[in-house]
Amino acid sequence: MTEEEQSRKSSDEDVEQAQLAHSIIQSLLEHTRLLSDLIALMAQTLDRDTTKALTQTPVWAAYLDSRRSMERTRDDVEKFVELMKKGDDDAGKSE
Repeated sequence: MTEEEQSRKSSDEDVEQAQLAHSIIQSLLEHTRLLSDLIALMAQTLDRDTTKALTQTPVWAAYLDSRRSMERTRDDVEKFVELMKKGDDDAGKSE
């Protein structure tokens, strides 16, 4: 196998791995979004006093912190996708 063929194979494997990573991350983000929607829906069914008590717990504070973190992660995934697309475009130009 020539050096060029090895390089192309390595590049293809890198793209495949990046696509798999993106798919896994996207699935996790989607699951987290759906779970957040479910929690919000369940919270709406609680009476005012129960909701107030729930939202003043450390568990609720941790949930909100985690949700904010996942929003930042979503932005990072979008940047990752753009970098992947740019890498694919650059690889296509060099062939």
